[in-house]
Amino acid sequence: MAVPGVASVTPILYVTHNVVYQGERNVAYIIGILENAEMGVPWNISSGLTLPGDEQAIIDRRIAEKSGLGLGDEVEIFGEEFELAGLSDGTATLVNSVAFISMKDFENLRGNYGTISYLMVKVDPSESAQDVTARIESQVRDVTAQTRVEFSRQERLVINDMSTDVVNIMNSIGFLIGLTVMALMVYTSTLSRRREYGMLKALGAQNRHLYLTVLAQAFMSVILGFSFGLVITIVLSLVIPLTGSSLTLEVSSASLVKEGAVSLIITAFSAILPICQIAGLDPVLVFKGI
Repeated sequence: MAVPGVASVTPILYVTHNVVYQGERNVAYIIGILENAEMGVPWNISSGLTLPGDEQAIIDRRIAEKSGLGLGDEVEIFGEEFELAGLSDGTATLVNSVAFISMKDFENLRGNYGTISYLMVKVDPSESAQDVTARIESQVRDVTAQTRVEFSRQERLVINDMSTDVVNIMNSIGFLIGLTVMALMVYTSTLSRRREYGMLKALGAQNRHLYLTVLAQAFMSVILGFSFGLVITIVLSLVIPLTGSSLTLEVSSASLVKEGAVSLIITAFSAILPICQIAGLDPVLVFKGI
């Protein structure tokens, strides 16, 4: 059945399995693709073939480097040996990667004859993806059609359930620890200057001047610390990819605004208690050795 707006359809086979080399197992999405596939192919080849042939595989470059693999070496997939014919970039995450083999090999090893995991639809440029998606679901029985945006959103939810939630919890714990240390430093540094603030008050400084001084010093300390941490993070985001790790650091403007705002708020609250103590200082006590 021809659906208006569909330019081409590319079938793929898919399963989560292991890429094995000398006993080392790397979890991967194994993709079986046609030899003339238009879609679903490795999107960024760093070296070797762009499409796998019979008994050939394409895996992520970082996974290969971590395992000491090179083009022409053999890896085990589905219990059979495959020649490493290509290396791809951008196909690995913190927990898994993507490996490509031919659909013929996939069917032979998995027995998926006549079964398709996904059909990747190329939409005619004159049509919208949403309209074609709705048309497919209305005209083709027993299928679920999704746009790339919706499919990506659901896959991100799956990844979040698998690993990202744990990473977010770890990040939150680290952030809370950092805020606690920062608040303690602001509090203790302010109290350590209690004698100086008391002397200023004895010389005629008003409370509002002391408040502004304490807050300014606290904010300056936090801004300097925040800037130093940001520089370290940016340097790590540039250095880590050079080590071959699949871990990626990214600094977004939204995260900077959120973390910076929270840091300033915590700083202000941390300075409130010592400010209240300074405001209640009796100037006479300053000269009695407080």
